[in-house]
Amino acid sequence: MAAAFAPFTLSLPSAPPVALVCDSPHSGTEYPEDFRPAVPRELLRRGEDTHVEALWEAVPAAGGTLLAAHFPRTYIDANRTLEDLDPQLFDEPWPEPLAPSEKTRLGYGLVWRNIGQGRPIYDRALSVAEVRNRIDSYYRPYHAALSAAIDQCVERFGGVWHLNLHSMPNDAYERLGMTPPHPLADFVLGDRDGSTCERGLVDLVERELRACGYTVARNDPYKGVQLIARIGNPQRNRHSLQVEIRRPLYMDEATRERNAGFAQVQKDLAGVVARLAAYVKDRAG
Repeated sequence: MAAAFAPFTLSLPSAPPVALVCDSPHSGTEYPEDFRPAVPRELLRRGEDTHVEALWEAVPAAGGTLLAAHFPRTYIDANRTLEDLDPQLFDEPWPEPLAPSEKTRLGYGLVWRNIGQGRPIYDRALSVAEVRNRIDSYYRPYHAALSAAIDQCVERFGGVWHLNLHSMPNDAYERLGMTPPHPLADFVLGDRDGSTCERGLVDLVERELRACGYTVARNDPYKGVQLIARIGNPQRNRHSLQVEIRRPLYMDEATRERNAGFAQVQKDLAGVVARLAAYVKDRAG
């Protein structure tokens, strides 16, 4: 079965290219008919990073590449490995080795089992064939496009600076089962405790965001997951940083509609992107 719609939008540089690639793996809002969930759409939408690709729309005009998923994270999560599957989801054994993570145990692996506080998404077991279709029709094309963009930058510039773009709910600590030690920051920068990108990239993004008046945290509570772990390799001049935006800054979490703050956040991020592009241009070979 082919994809019901284009899995992603790839926006190429509209200015002289720089070694900057940005991707939004969870911004998808199109729900395939074969999803067949047992919960209302409004609950499933809690998993969306709605409008994130629009917040960062200035990337191509600054010379970067912007990739945005169209399929929803609750259908298949592009920020997980293919082995990160829950064997209990299926009506038959998965035919390949699996390595479920802690996220999968909680119900948020490659294919989500739950939506918020343990509420099951399905009232049925899934078949191997339908999950393979999700992988082949949506997950693999997205990863192929991202890998090609990364590899092209490395080949042309000798390195790549990658931003993995997300948004986070206002109750992120509670959803993670954590007692909040302090209010959730407006932006959380995740580099897996300094392992996926050079310090200068994180410093630049944090400095520019703080100059706009936002609060910024590093790796608290999000450190980054599969995509930055795979892409980030500073020793090979491959730098990858996850950026989380607190949702109430730009949208109503209940309706998913843009709020009065959207335009200002979008404008501020355009300024961050312009400075980041200049930084990357100086650093690339």
